[in-house]
Amino acid sequence: MSLSVEEAFQRYQRERPRIEEAVEATKTHLEEHLARRRVTCQVTARAKEVSSFQTKVYRKNYTDPWKQITDKAGVRVVVPHGGLLDPALDEIKRCLDVVEVQDDRHTPGHEDRLRYPRLHIQAIMVGNEADPDGTPYECEIQLRTEAVDLWSRMSHKLLYKPGAAPPADVSRSLYRLIALVELFDLEVERGVEAMAQHPELARSNQLLDVVEQVYRTFTDHPFSTELSYNVIDVLSRTIDDPDGYREHLTQFAERFRDRIERAYTDYGPNSAHFLRHGRYLLASQPESLIIFERLSNNARYRLRSAWDTGELPDNMLTDMAQVWGVAL
Repeated sequence: MSLSVEEAFQRYQRERPRIEEAVEATKTHLEEHLARRRVTCQVTARAKEVSSFQTKVYRKNYTDPWKQITDKAGVRVVVPHGGLLDPALDEIKRCLDVVEVQDDRHTPGHEDRLRYPRLHIQAIMVGNEADPDGTPYECEIQLRTEAVDLWSRMSHKLLYKPGAAPPADVSRSLYRLIALVELFDLEVERGVEAMAQHPELARSNQLLDVVEQVYRTFTDHPFSTELSYNVIDVLSRTIDDPDGYREHLTQFAERFRDRIERAYTDYGPNSAHFLRHGRYLLASQPESLIIFERLSNNARYRLRSAWDTGELPDNMLTDMAQVWGVAL
């Protein structure tokens, strides 16, 4: 049975806390699966604000607002360049129950138009949460590149939110930027592919990509990329098979997940140890996972040797050995 505007509004107020829990669980689920698929991305999620829900009801003049508003929960997956859109889409389809995909990237007949290439996925959220009618909660997933996301956020404020249509020249200027967005995405993708052909850079980049993706299954705290490259350069000398190391590190992280989580809680950037002493810096960095893994087997002797010749502060390594509970 259709709900009136007032009934839909009251229902959304009551159910929003459960929708919010479901979308956060879905965000975590996606982050873990995309990391394992080696898709570098940022995932954000939110339940629609109550005021936004009500505003949309009146703006769109829905006849059945509860069913017609399909973005009560929204997830945004942002990848660095267009080459990662299809891998991300494939993994989303694999790990969620997808209801519908709206993909305008290759729609024929619009080659002469400048438009935001929509890539939206309607999916059932994880956790078996359902409304009182027994209907599973859904979310709308927006999949974009970083450049498209920047353009979309900026243009949305100007084109869709002011309550009146913008001047034609402003609209045209904003849509012209889509051409630059396409060029930007293509150049970033080309640069990534070119870097992958450079042996030394490829090795460090590959290793950092691997460890960052696994690290993101533990925390989304920001880290210093410059420091990561300095440390990764040393750590890479202790790894003979970088191609096979991804699976090895993933298995290590799963095997010792509880122990690693405790280490980050006790010594990470928000811990009392770090805030009091300013030490344990690497416990806030993704390369800490490689250090923990190297310290867990005979590779720690090789790690000690590489570190001694790597011009890195000795206390960085000894602090991490203390965190992991081993002697060097």
